[in-house]
Amino acid sequence: MKTIDDFNFENKKALIRVDFNVPLDAEFNITDTNRIEAAKPTIIKILEDGGSAVLMSHLGRPKGEVRDDMSLKHLANKASEIIGVQVKFIDKCVGRVAEEAVAALQPGEVLLLENLRFHEEEEKGDDTFAEGLSKLGDIYVNDAFGTAHRAHASTTVVAKYFGENKCFGYLMAKEIESITKVMETGEKPVTAILGGSKVSSKITIIENILDKVDHLIIGGGMTYTFVKAQGGKIGDSICEDDKQELALNILKEAEAKGVQVHLPVDVIAADDFSNDAETKFSPVNEIPDGWQGLDAGPETLENFKKVILQSKTILWNGPVGVFEMETFSKGTIAIGSSIEEATKNGAFSLVGGGDSVAAVKQFGFEDKVSYVSTGGGAMLESLEGKTLPGIAAILD
Repeated sequence: MKTIDDFNFENKKALIRVDFNVPLDAEFNITDTNRIEAAKPTIIKILEDGGSAVLMSHLGRPKGEVRDDMSLKHLANKASEIIGVQVKFIDKCVGRVAEEAVAALQPGEVLLLENLRFHEEEEKGDDTFAEGLSKLGDIYVNDAFGTAHRAHASTTVVAKYFGENKCFGYLMAKEIESITKVMETGEKPVTAILGGSKVSSKITIIENILDKVDHLIIGGGMTYTFVKAQGGKIGDSICEDDKQELALNILKEAEAKGVQVHLPVDVIAADDFSNDAETKFSPVNEIPDGWQGLDAGPETLENFKKVILQSKTILWNGPVGVFEMETFSKGTIAIGSSIEEATKNGAFSLVGGGDSVAAVKQFGFEDKVSYVSTGGGAMLESLEGKTLPGIAAILD
């Protein structure tokens, strides 16, 4: 796996695919700068070598239309502040004007190109557009894990124009290394904690990881499909009735492979889907009609904690309750605390996938686990065992 450490960028122009798809408020202030901060080490390494950096990214979904509210010009000042070097901006990303701006770039300078998705050719993976981008650098660096599952011009197709002169940035390398640790090289016992509302959205992940884990903890809304399939009463809890047979098959397959599956035994049930609902503890398989399970109960959390603390490698994907509501956030916080403790004791812990990442950030566990993935969809596809086009293009 080639990374930027395999190159000296002195007097070279690095064309870097970053993921600056950041949230903006009504005044175009960036409300979460994590993605820009994550790209900084790669950019700094190139500048310190004596090279210059040409940054390309998308922002939002303009679908080939030039839109001021999605222009990357809104990011230049904040990016300058974070990187510690003035980030120049140009309102083009291909063509003569862009090529001239890159040619004028001196060692130690950074240029940010305009939103790639102002050109519909980007998402189509257009060859001519990719070739146009390739003229803007001597070495291609992909550091955008969040878009690695898309076969777009800037993430995949452009790489073929660089021959051997292509590599992963530090962020991409760390993402690949973390997933490999969980899926292939992790010290045993390996535990996967899967939450979220639907079995259907996690089925390919479950099928792919059963060969790789020793323990599978299932929480969140998909619990109730498993419980109902086993004959339990789940009241008004969320359930995919058409996935009950699938749930039973997963349990059988896990047993055949020697994987211990841990389901909740008790829950916090509520009489309404509301933070102010009346709540009570209930066995997971005896939830009364009119009530629904919205968080893991204390006995469940104690059981889960024991499993987590004996684990050496941990994957967490999905919350175990409706953590967005304070009343039902305790289970997800408790899982985070258990993972924090296991990590302190030497376990490797990877958190990935939208909601679990949001929960980790919300409750302050970000620096207390080994790694928090930056790519939602890309992370999930990796866990499903798919080869991501953005990764394959560099390894090719």
